[in-house]
Amino acid sequence: MELRNPVPVKKARKKTKARYIILFVLFLSTALNYLDRTNISVAAPLMKGDLHLNPVALGLIFSAFGWTYAIMQIPGGWLLDKFGPRRIYGVALAVWSLFTFFQAFAKGFTSLFGLRLGLGLSEAPAFPTNNRLVSTWFPKQERAFATGFYTAGEYVGLAFLTPILAWIVSDFSWQAIFIVTGILGFLFIPIWFKFVHEPKDSPYINEEELDYIAKGGGITENTEEKKKLTWSQISILFKKRTLWGIYIGQFGVTTTLWFFLTWFPTYLVNEKHMTIIHAGFYAMVPYIAAFCGVLFGGALSDWFIRRGFSASFSRKTPVIIGLLLACIIVLANYTSSIGLVITIMSVAFFAQGMSGISWTLIGDVAPKELMGLAGGIFNFAGNLSGIVTPIVIGMIIGESQHFGGALIFVSAVALIGALSYILLIGKVERIEIES
Repeated sequence: MELRNPVPVKKARKKTKARYIILFVLFLSTALNYLDRTNISVAAPLMKGDLHLNPVALGLIFSAFGWTYAIMQIPGGWLLDKFGPRRIYGVALAVWSLFTFFQAFAKGFTSLFGLRLGLGLSEAPAFPTNNRLVSTWFPKQERAFATGFYTAGEYVGLAFLTPILAWIVSDFSWQAIFIVTGILGFLFIPIWFKFVHEPKDSPYINEEELDYIAKGGGITENTEEKKKLTWSQISILFKKRTLWGIYIGQFGVTTTLWFFLTWFPTYLVNEKHMTIIHAGFYAMVPYIAAFCGVLFGGALSDWFIRRGFSASFSRKTPVIIGLLLACIIVLANYTSSIGLVITIMSVAFFAQGMSGISWTLIGDVAPKELMGLAGGIFNFAGNLSGIVTPIVIGMIIGESQHFGGALIFVSAVALIGALSYILLIGKVERIEIES
């Protein structure tokens, strides 16, 4: 009997992990982004003396970034939809590194205020780009973890580099901080352009991973293709109650964040009478807690999704818990113990980190044709607190000469954010725009 040759069975190829390359680059870029916007908080205790800045003037300086950052979110989101994340972010990175560098040469309130305005303008596309890339590259069941992971870059950079920045200020000058961080930005530009692409254009991905992303709800078609949209279609981003709930909630999320990004080192130096070096090291603890919080919030949300809970429950629950828990920051007013103060601040910042996965929510509900613009509006709403929070805290300190009222303000806004998520946001599902 003649034996037939068996028909060879084609083995299925394993999918590549190109999406994790994207995620790691986003993590690094976010760490750098936050380092450049918050380095001034470490320089402030010495800078305010050299440049003759009182608490109100310092609050205005802290807020200047938020003015242009918030205003440029919507046009930045439009540019992102039109030209794509790779080009827009790469150009923005180069420009904001220049503004960071030249802050070292500020001679007073006016020049420093103008440079902070420029920094905010040029950093505006950063988080809409992050949101766009995660929504494009990651299936739904991995999206909260991915958002949590890149968001953790905010806190890792602050946690581990704040003591180094404090040492630079102490041993060299406050000007050296801006020179060092500006140069780091320029060194990162070629890394961004080498690794960041649309899924179909990436040299690091195979068809199996593209299929896996597409089946999970990722946007694997080329999102840089130009689409003509009417104003009536765009207006949907201002008509949905769910979106308004997310916008208001994000203001609550970022108010706690902006306290830590601007006034926290000054709080430790002036209110708790620490040296710059001690403040830098003590500040590490809440920043590390926030890093753990954002990873925990993302992992918890995706765990709920995998266990069959609804997207509404899975996405909203970590944010609501985080906002409510962040309210305990006000308890720092009732103790003089440094250890207890740092513990309270760490719990509050851990909670803020949990609520930081709110970017996942806008990625899940925004129309795919308007992902960049929706992210821009969302970030505009959230970063209005970048204007309001530093100014309000500066006015409170200028009037009372201590931080008690400032912590009450931060706690109250976090509570409003939690109520917005509970009362306004309904079912979490992608909004479709009509043809």
